[in-house]
Amino acid sequence: MKTKRQTENTRFVQSVGRALRRAAKTARKTAKMYGTPIYVWENGKVVAKKP
Repeated sequence: MKTKRQTENTRFVQSVGRALRRAAKTARKTAKMYGTPIYVWENGKVVAKKP
């Protein structure tokens, strides 16, 4: 049986994931609007990508 604390932590982790996805979507939209690259972590390196 899950404790109340585990349930609260799970809910918090899920909400953080949603917030990060929403922020990434906004960042891609803004970068596309201004024609600037998006920097992402890929295979242990930081890479600039076109949105």
